[in-house]
Parts: sequence; structure tokens; C-alpha cells
Amino acid sequence: MDLDMLNMFVIAGGTLAIPILAFVASFLLWPSALIRIYYWYWRRALGMQVRYANYDDYQFCYSYRGRPGYRPSILMLHGFSAHKDMWLSIVKFLPKNLHLICVDMPGHEGTTRSDLDDYSISGQAKRIHQFVECIKLNKKPFHLVGTSMGGNVAGVYAAQYPEDICSLTLICPAGLPSTTDSKFIKQLREMQESKRIDRIPLIPSTPEEMADMLKLCSYVRFKVPQQILQGLVDVRIPHNEFYRKLFLEIVDEKSRHSLHENMSKIKAPTQVIWGKQDQVLDVSGASVLAGAIPDCHVYILENCGHSVVVERPRKTANLILEFLALLHSIDNNKKQA
Repeated sequence: MDLDMLNMFVIAGGTLAIPILAFVASFLLWPSALIRIYYWYWRRALGMQVRYANYDDYQFCYSYRGRPGYRPSILMLHGFSAHKDMWLSIVKFLPKNLHLICVDMPGHEGTTRSDLDDYSISGQAKRIHQFVECIKLNKKPFHLVGTSMGGNVAGVYAAQYPEDICSLTLICPAGLPSTTDSKFIKQLREMQESKRIDRIPLIPSTPEEMADMLKLCSYVRFKVPQQILQGLVDVRIPHNEFYRKLFLEIVDEKSRHSLHENMSKIKAPTQVIWGKQDQVLDVSGASVLAGAIPDCHVYILENCGHSVVVERPRKTANLILEFLALLHSIDNNKKQA
């Protein structure tokens, strides 16, 4: 092998080594940065664009794909302490010609956070209505999807602004009383009795607590490397004070059963999706909704916990599409009758 050939291999090896070493260094030293890059890349790969909308001095951050068409637009509301990118796993399985909007809930990620804001469930529903008006989404009735806290907000929104929506999907929604206490509710009761609110299971501050939260929220046991757990914690820690304030707000008497108090006012066709092994919010809530909402379609997913969007994204996306197709067929039959 001559000297030029040897130099070429050295240069090529060095060129490849630089990004590999950078990746390893990021993984070991800055796992939180790697997580942000991961979401940025995933958004780009799926064609989701990030935009901002302003209502007076309040800013909403959201991502979207597609344009309004003959099918209803879909607005997706995430759960407590999450963000708009949590929906990417479902977006992956939805047609690219659907108009999708994923918004950061009040106080989360890129949406304004203010100590003066009302973070009760009804207060959040009002903020989401402001967002809808900002981007003129309610020019035509849209399909609203919400999970957990976002499901509570979505249900209240459907009750308070019925003219805005044509249909509703609630995924393991909060805001309902339950005849059976979940593991999480039992933990909350123990906290209240001991008057300890410093360690809320959904607000981890160490990798070990993060691992416990993932076990609580998921039936599927994901093997998450320690560095990724650390990165997930690092991303959350600057926001934990806000999450604690928000949590105490949404479990307060004003918000705790907001969906239950409003469910009889929901007139839109409603789809309820729930993981049978949900340890955060007991699956019995599905029957509560089915008994109160006239046109309610319930789907219980076997071997699935609270994190339905993460554990069963393809199934969830298919259920939403099938539900919308069913409603479209019913609507067509009425027009032909």
C-alpha cells in the first residue's frame, strides 16, 4: 500500500470518527441535548412544521402538517408535563394529506407560562379556544383529540364550545371519579395523609424516579439506558416547580372532576380509547363516559397502560381514522336519505 493510499484511509477514518465521537460525547455528557435533537429530526422527517400564534400578549407554540380540506382538521392536546412532540408517534401513522395541529398546552414548552394565568381545566379550555380562534381553526368544525390532562381539557372544550367541533377522541382522560382506585390514586392518598407533596410520582427529579414514572405509566416495559433517563430528567428539572403548581391546580376540587361535571353537555360523537392496564387513571372511567355521552364509542386496549400514545401508536391512529371514516359514512347516508 503506497503512502497516498494510507493517507486516504487515515483521513477517511478521521472524518468518520469525528461524528461518531461527537455522538458518543453527546450521549454521555449532554443526553438532554440529544433528546432535543431527536425530536427536531423526527418532526422534520414527518413534515411537521413549528409555528407560533399570538393572542394579545400570549404566545402559543404548535406544530402542524397539511392544510384544511374536505376531511376535518385534527387538533391534539397532550397530557400533564408533556409537549406537542409526544404526538409524533401517532402522526407517523396518519395520512400526510390530513390537516394536523399539535399545540403546547398552557405553560408547557413554547407556549407562554405566567404565574397570573388560570391553569384550572376550565382556564386551559379557554386558552385553547383562544388558540383555535387565533389560527381560525373553527372556520369549519374540527376533530379534537386529548389524552390524560389534555383529555380532561378536550372534554370540557367540547362541552363549552360545541359549535367548534364535529367529533371528539378522549384517550385515558383525567377528570372522572372512579369506583376503583388506580395505583397512582392510592399513592396520592398516601401522600395527602402523610402531608407530603414534595415527591409527586409524575414529577421525577432523578433517573430512578423517572424509571419509576415510566413503569407507572406504561404496561410495556421499555428498557431505557441510564443516560437517556438522565437526559429525560435534565429536560424536566427546570420546569418541575411549574409542574408541581400545575398538578396541585388540576387535582384541586375546582378541576378534579371537570370532565365528569361537563360530560352530559357533550353532544359531538365521541370516541374513548383506554389502556386496560392503566395504573394512573382506572379504565372504569370509560364506562362512566359511555353512560353519559349519547353517541359514545369505547375501545379498551389489552396489554396497554396509561401511555397509549407511546405504547400503541399504530392502533390508536387506526382507531381514530376508522372513527372518522365511520362518521363520514353516516353523514353521507343522511345526506342521501
